[in-house]
Amino acid sequence: MTTVDAEARLVESRVYPPSEAFAAQANVTAEVYARAAADPVAFWEDAARRLAWAEPWHTAHEWEPPVRRADGELTVPAARWFVGGRLNVAYNCVDRHVDAGRGEKVALHFEGEPGDRDTVTYADLRRRVSQAANGLLSLGIGPGDRVVVYLPVLVETVVIALACARIGAVHSLVFGGFSAEAVRFRLEDTGAKLLVTTDGQFRRGKAVEVKSAADRAAAGLPHVEHVLVLRRTGQDVPWTEGRDVWWHDVVDTASDVHEPQPFDAEHPLFVIYTSGTTGKPKGLVHTSGGYLAHASWAHWAHFDAKPDDVHWCTADLAWVTAHTYEIYGPLSNGLTQVIYEGTPDTPHRERHLEIIERYGVTVYYTAPTLIRTFMTWFGDDLPSGHDLSTLRLLGTVGEAINPEAWVWFRRNYGRDETPVVDTWWQSETGAAMIVPLPGVTPLKPGSATVALPGIDAAVVDENGDEVAPGRSGTLVVRRPWPGMARTVWGDPERYRDSYWAAYAGRGAHGGFYVAGDGATRDVDGYVWILGRLDDVVNVSGHRLSTIEIESALVAHPSVGEAGSAGVPDALTGQAVAAFVVPSGAAEATADDLRAQVAREIGPVAKPRHVYVVPELPKTRSGKILRRLLAQLWEAEQDRRAGREPRPLGDTTSLQNPWAVDGIAQVLASA
Repeated sequence: MTTVDAEARLVESRVYPPSEAFAAQANVTAEVYARAAADPVAFWEDAARRLAWAEPWHTAHEWEPPVRRADGELTVPAARWFVGGRLNVAYNCVDRHVDAGRGEKVALHFEGEPGDRDTVTYADLRRRVSQAANGLLSLGIGPGDRVVVYLPVLVETVVIALACARIGAVHSLVFGGFSAEAVRFRLEDTGAKLLVTTDGQFRRGKAVEVKSAADRAAAGLPHVEHVLVLRRTGQDVPWTEGRDVWWHDVVDTASDVHEPQPFDAEHPLFVIYTSGTTGKPKGLVHTSGGYLAHASWAHWAHFDAKPDDVHWCTADLAWVTAHTYEIYGPLSNGLTQVIYEGTPDTPHRERHLEIIERYGVTVYYTAPTLIRTFMTWFGDDLPSGHDLSTLRLLGTVGEAINPEAWVWFRRNYGRDETPVVDTWWQSETGAAMIVPLPGVTPLKPGSATVALPGIDAAVVDENGDEVAPGRSGTLVVRRPWPGMARTVWGDPERYRDSYWAAYAGRGAHGGFYVAGDGATRDVDGYVWILGRLDDVVNVSGHRLSTIEIESALVAHPSVGEAGSAGVPDALTGQAVAAFVVPSGAAEATADDLRAQVAREIGPVAKPRHVYVVPELPKTRSGKILRRLLAQLWEAEQDRRAGREPRPLGDTTSLQNPWAVDGIAQVLASA
């Protein structure tokens, strides 16, 4: 254990260098770092040239940093990339592969939760996207119009997103399990003309009717001209004549010939909303040229994308990870992908293992929360009878992965030989920012390693100066990059205040982007994410990282998953409350777990409160909502004191809202 500035630190000494065989065939070599550092703009221009442009750009990059005016007001920053260039994103993801003679290559292997399957070649995909583009045009959708898509993981979800890109419409994908209120907010905020939804969806083995929720979302919104409904479950659903139209009537009957037109590099491609338990979600705007250049190059480089890869990103299509690594990145690189509609335990817990074997998946990209779930399901060894030998690379995304989960994943899914590419990035950044290059970067379990070439990430103090190795600070990006969100839809001042105001005027480029995460660097320059800045626990002046505490707990064999939060304490200001999900191994007492944290970090980090819970509340991206854990704890204390508990805030973005009730019951009985 080391302690720097009264902050506890886990020490990770395991290092996994690239194998000689992997390094010999890797897409990129170590020289890319020096080349990108020498001229970052030229580096991104080279990345953009991998795409097909109808018209070249005349200016690679323009940047207007936030500036303090004479009246004290801070200006809104503005970034532009590949100015004057024009391209069509859908052409780059579909048509150019067909035009190059690869039309019969499989683009998508679809597996539905009930077991239905579909194989879509690039030629098939072009036909379907062209039909959907013509269908959208017939409904009066044109360039710049917003389309909200409320669908599960289906081929049609990919198709409608690409069709929007093809005609210049702006899509906003919404998780199919969100409430009507969450969908309505997005319809209202974007002023969408069209809502795309289903009659119903398959969830955990059941057909759940969805159209009624879509109707509640769209009710009374005059700007929603049509609701386009895909028949998925065959259920009878309510219908509004003149507004509602069937997919099979509008899209499947449309011409399968459509000529894509190019759009300006800064033309909006999609709006994606951040999620959380407090505050209004922010609609982040991503553009066509810069986003696609970043997404395509990053996917090709850090996933070492090969023409014969079968790529599986397990994220829901409405999450930004799926936008970048399940739609635009892999398709722009001409890969074959797997998309799966259902949950990993339907109809049984070996569903993912079956899918990897069935399609010969080579790259498997998933969230730490699912890896920890697998650990609780399977223990030290995966069930026998599944051939995972096609896997050559693993990836993780969502939040920092616990070192023990990283090692378990590599050992069980990767035969203790494949790289594990841990990616740090956000909805705001567009694509990976801190990530290893698997043929170059030695890997350390729990660290996303170093910045992607072309990205200038740093850990700084309150003055914007880099902190020394081992000290914690704020993770920032000190230079604009192509994939960055350009604004918050309809609220540029919120974009400025949320991401740029804290370090306005600092550095060579006039401002730092603030990620909202705390981090530290080790002596090798590797970045270790410590969690959200507001997820730090302050115990008697000792600032403790929730992720470090959780990693110490998960290292105990009885713990499959852990969430920790700071809660009020009369003596120490805050105390650590730990919520643990059992692994299924021998049970441990609360004292055992406190001793585990003391050994791994130090006595100051020992949880004051330990609760065994069935599940932890998570966003759709797999992030544990630690603030919600603290709110639930405080609500129970209020009840015991006879006070009215404060509202929990918006929980519509949870992937498992039932977890809230489960934790509340545990707290009530403690």
